[in-house]
Amino acid sequence: MQEKWLLTGLSVALLLLGTCSALYEDQIKKFDWRGVNVGALKQSRVDLNHFQPRILVSTHEGVVASLCVKTGELVWRQVLEQKPRGDIKLLQVSGFSDDSSDTAAAPMGSNLGFDMLTVQGHAPALVRGWNTNMGALEWEWSMMPLNTERAQEALWFYSRSVLYHVLPAWRSHLEVTAYFASSGHSTGSTSKLMASWISPESCSLSGTFYVCVDGKQLISLDLVSKSGQVIRTSLEAEPKGSLKAMAGLNGVVIVDGNLISVNKDQSVCPGLQASSYTVGSFNYRKILAYSDLAFGIVKINAVYLDNCEPVTEIEQSLPFPAHFGSPELSNFDCKQKRNGEGKSCLFLFSTSSESIVAVQQGRIRWSREEALANVIDSQFVDLPLADTEGTLESEMKGKAGDFTSFERDIVSAFLRRITTQAVQIRSLFLHVIGLGPPPTDTQRAGLVRDSFGLHKMLVLLTRAGKIFGIDNISGKHHWQLYLPNVSGFDNDEQMRLIVQRSAKHFPLQPLCTILGKDAVNGNGVLYRFNPITGKAAEGGLIQLDYKIKQLSLLGETEKDFVKGILLLDSSNKVHVYPQHATPLADGMYLYTADVRTAELAGYFVKYAGGKLSSTHVWNARLGGHNSEQQIIGVSGKNPIEHVHSQGRVLGDRSVLYKYINPNLVAFVTQAPDATHKSVLNLYLVDVVSGSVVFTITHRKVRAPLALSIQKTGLPTPISMRKCDAQRLVTTIELYEGKTQANNSVWSSLQAPPMPLVERQSYILPTIVETLRETITERGITNKHVLIGTASGSIVEMPWHLLDPRRPIASTTQGREEGAIPYIPELPLPTESHINYNQTVARLRNIYTAPSGLESTCLVVATGLDLFVTRVAPSKTFDLLKEDFDYILISIVLVALTSGSLIVKHLASRKLLKQAWK
Repeated sequence: MQEKWLLTGLSVALLLLGTCSALYEDQIKKFDWRGVNVGALKQSRVDLNHFQPRILVSTHEGVVASLCVKTGELVWRQVLEQKPRGDIKLLQVSGFSDDSSDTAAAPMGSNLGFDMLTVQGHAPALVRGWNTNMGALEWEWSMMPLNTERAQEALWFYSRSVLYHVLPAWRSHLEVTAYFASSGHSTGSTSKLMASWISPESCSLSGTFYVCVDGKQLISLDLVSKSGQVIRTSLEAEPKGSLKAMAGLNGVVIVDGNLISVNKDQSVCPGLQASSYTVGSFNYRKILAYSDLAFGIVKINAVYLDNCEPVTEIEQSLPFPAHFGSPELSNFDCKQKRNGEGKSCLFLFSTSSESIVAVQQGRIRWSREEALANVIDSQFVDLPLADTEGTLESEMKGKAGDFTSFERDIVSAFLRRITTQAVQIRSLFLHVIGLGPPPTDTQRAGLVRDSFGLHKMLVLLTRAGKIFGIDNISGKHHWQLYLPNVSGFDNDEQMRLIVQRSAKHFPLQPLCTILGKDAVNGNGVLYRFNPITGKAAEGGLIQLDYKIKQLSLLGETEKDFVKGILLLDSSNKVHVYPQHATPLADGMYLYTADVRTAELAGYFVKYAGGKLSSTHVWNARLGGHNSEQQIIGVSGKNPIEHVHSQGRVLGDRSVLYKYINPNLVAFVTQAPDATHKSVLNLYLVDVVSGSVVFTITHRKVRAPLALSIQKTGLPTPISMRKCDAQRLVTTIELYEGKTQANNSVWSSLQAPPMPLVERQSYILPTIVETLRETITERGITNKHVLIGTASGSIVEMPWHLLDPRRPIASTTQGREEGAIPYIPELPLPTESHINYNQTVARLRNIYTAPSGLESTCLVVATGLDLFVTRVAPSKTFDLLKEDFDYILISIVLVALTSGSLIVKHLASRKLLKQAWK
């Protein structure tokens, strides 16, 4: 009996092993890599004298983490809830309190102590205690305010093991409530302090003091004092900038770079002027460190707080790279050197480019590029050719600078080929003996185009205005540059990254352009650069004298192969950059969309008399009868996508032709509804003629929304969240019918009748954050949809599972078309997760690009983390497998060749013998 059960158990185990799917061990991180970030620095604590030296940080992205002091790598990271619930209001580390009598120790027999305390959110506000060695959550409690509307403006501070909640009522009073920090129990005291002078733009909380600016004076209140006396401090002049609290000094604020104390028990050193300050200890004395940036040099100085004498031991200066932007001193700590000769201090800086920089002993020890936690645009750029391939390219095109001399006679072409090969042989010989020309910078860095086009430069544009050039194979940062005072456009539009010229036009260098808005005057800004080297090109930074309302890339190019950028300004005037491409804008169409009013407008561009003009040709209002609808999503076609097949073969062998309209754009609007809670509308609009091709309404549906429109006429997957917690994916396909109005040219002004619409909805077992379709160079490979989930996984979903033509019941026609019978729930198998266990925190966008192989699509997923990989929807049909047995096939070929020669010889001898008979 035992043997029977043993055999049964082994059989079940073997069956379960057959169902397991995973990556091979040698494939992990071979074709992909991940960058882990924490976000822009908000608060930090450097502790070099702890038994385990550490840097504790909180960020604007709702992350608390511990960094390695030596390298800056993550020791642990906790990603909190998304904003506003995850917005960190306070970070309090045990042993770093302003009051020396303060302690975070818990009573005997309890577990309510903490190494680090955080307060986040406002309705409810979450108070959490952390173990900083492991990043483990020890305890938490929450507080729900009575007035949730004003709770978002609440402030918190910590003093003597008591946590104070400050709720301002602007131009009226302050409500201060005290809680025991570890337990959350109220102390029973809630005070209401009258303060009619407080306003949100002129006040700040400095320790226990609430300080406001009123003309040429500071008005402050000590929130823990029983007297409630109003303190007035005179200023020499009215402040130009905003008020900022000085962390570590109770009742001290920074006014235009100067320290002002409103606390009579806390004195400051007069005459100091710096861009940033921080407080620490040195030789068991409290010191004030401050820093300034001038002419690319950062100077760090310090003074003792008790007598204001300079601390010469830690004064230092060092060059600060321009791509970091302007630094701000966040925190520092000092420790005894190993040789016993003095102390070594580590200074932590946050920068305007959202980098974290550690400075020690007059040099930058390490840095973290946290701007990558907020990527807003991405482009894959082809790498330049190698010398030999470039020479061959020049030979095929003729002289590099003569674009009209492509046609040559046979003799000159032959002579040029012989000369080229002789030069290549000479270069090879000189390279072998070490006398050849030195390699270029790009060749030295390994930035040379490969045979399959898989190796590319990944150019990333971030919210802070920082641009990165990253190797998509290794993840190495080849270059980075920073654009200060450049921000996104109005109407909630981010900056744009456009490739005006690729690297395919040898010997011309590739060209990219950043389009944004000047943060000072609001006018448009263009920055043109070489994406391979990161250096400015063809004008560099260009300041425009108008505001950019809309932009588009021209489809045609001139001899320099630069695609012009068509710009529409706020007065509806049209501009083209570069200006020599102006005639190519004749006959172009533009559209604008206001997300708040849901109003669309179309314009026709005409070139006449050497000038461009725009004509308003159509207008559409999607806001509904009460104008409550707002646009929450816009998606157009990918300009580089190809339609490989114009029709779909049906079961009866007839063809259903796709509605291939390149001018179709999807708009999604949403508004609250008294009956259905929320209503979401999808409009497919032809932006040339202004006609609404199709519209659909979803009731009881709300954001978040993920929208992806593939090539017009191809699948349009839309994801949304239903109010009853179901996650829906709706797919739509448009067809002309069984006949085509025009199979060669599409015209929106003479469009065919309204298309046939196939649509279907499915249920997903997870929240969808973003959608993106795969794209290949020729469009032959099957289409898959990449689904980014809230858990950080990226699921590769074949289109036949999302096909809206999936029949309800299994029919002969459905089987002939290869359509799977309809099932409302879509599976998410683990083997379809292309990032396996490399989850991407706060996943926001997925970008795809074709490679040189038709089977392979390059993918980059951005969020708090960065993940780069490649997928093959139809498998690698144009590439040999990694485990291909070259030795075996070589042996087989040699054997077959030898056998054929031997058989030929034997056959000839046989024929000779037969002839002599």
